[in-house]
Parts: sequence; C-alpha cells; structure tokens
Amino acid sequence: MRQEKGIVFNIQHFSIHDGPGIRTTVFLKGCPLRCPWCSNPESQKASIETMQDATNPNLETLVGEVKTVDEIMDEVLKDWDFYEESGGGMTLSGGEIFAQFDFALALLKRAKELGLHTAIETTAFAKHEQFVTLIEYVDFIYTDLKHYNSLKHKRVTHVKNEQIIQNIHYAFKTGKEIVLRIPVIPNFNNSLEDARAFSELFDELDIRQVQLLPFHQFGENKYKLLGRTYEMADEQALHPEDLLDYQAIFQEKNIHCYF
Repeated sequence: MRQEKGIVFNIQHFSIHDGPGIRTTVFLKGCPLRCPWCSNPESQKASIETMQDATNPNLETLVGEVKTVDEIMDEVLKDWDFYEESGGGMTLSGGEIFAQFDFALALLKRAKELGLHTAIETTAFAKHEQFVTLIEYVDFIYTDLKHYNSLKHKRVTHVKNEQIIQNIHYAFKTGKEIVLRIPVIPNFNNSLEDARAFSELFDELDIRQVQLLPFHQFGENKYKLLGRTYEMADEQALHPEDLLDYQAIFQEKNIHCYF
C-alpha cells in the first residue's frame, strides 16, 4: 500500500497529446513559476482554493483535492487495456511536479512497478539531485525553456534559469526521449535576436531539436474565474506563419525546429 499524499487538481483520461498513445494525465497542484501566460493558473497555488463555476457565476468550486498514491493509481489503472493497445500510460503534469517531489516520485515508482509507461511535463525547475533521481522512473519528458537570459527569465517568471538549463542538458545527455519547447511570447522572447541567442545556447549544449509553441490566450477566462488579473489580455496570439523567420534561425544551426 502506498499512502503518500499529494494535492491534485485534475485527472484526465484518454489524453492523446501528453505523450505516446492513450494516456491518463494526473495534474499536480503548485508551481514556483508565475508565468503571466500560464494556461492553467489554477495550478499555481500549492493549496486547495475556490474558483467561480464556469457555467454558474453564483457557484464556486474547489480546485484541488488531497489523494494518496493508491487512490490515483486505482484511477489510472482503469484504462490499462487502452495503454496496452496504444503504447500509452500515465503522465504527470501540473503545476510543477517537482513542487511535490516526494509525491511525484512515489507515483512514478508505483507506475513502473506496475509496468506502465511514464511521462512528465515539467518546467525543469528543480534541484539537480531531485531531477536526476526522478527521471530514472520516466520514459518520456516534455519540458521548456522560456528565456536564455537568467535575469530576464526571473523578471517575468520569478525564478532564474540556471537550474532549468542544467536539468534540460542532463536529460538530453542521458538519452531520454524528450520534447523541448520554447513558448514564444510577445515582448518577451519573440524577436529574431532572441531566436539567435536560443539557437547559440542549444548549439553550445549540443541540443539538436526544439518545438516552438506560439503564444495563445486559451486560459484567459480562468483568470476571471479565479478573480485574478490576466496580464496578457492586450497581446495578440501568434501563429506558426508568424514565426517562420524565427524558425529558420534554428535551422541555420542544424537544429530541428518545428511546431
């Protein structure tokens, strides 16, 4: 029996964009970053909170629930047959999973004991020793780098990027299956000069692939429901066709850059 407890805010079945095959994605609450474009602002606080109901403004719903490893794995294993047929499994997302390191590690260990394929979505903002320990139990990693400059990274996200870069570099060196992304954000990291600096950093680290995520405003309504200000309201969404010159700069350095 695994009775370690953590706070989750969603368990999503039949996910097809969170790793190979059909997956169950477990969303952990809490994140040390405060990215103003975050599409899951309800994931940021590490505690249970209230949120206005999306369909009835007179009602509030609780965001977050304390669950044990066993309770979560019971839910995940309901879709075992789909995992076997599709090559899927369990994905841990957030929030930031390293904000609940012990709980995330216990979940991943249990999943591997049961023979499940495991994936994580992480900012890679974690103590390096914890990152090394946890990814031993991970088959597939989604991560991102929001800015190459540590001071600019901290000014907007509230954390520096040295640990993030160290962990991302380590993940590539270990040969893990990994998707590295850049969320391309207006007035933050979307200039061609930014693309050159990113590409030079990746070339130095021998990172040969990156996915671009053009800025969108899909999470805007959640800020209203949480009673928070959405700082990106006046920014226009970006589309792949807006970033072709940006993409080309990576390709010039033989870095596979895709959307």
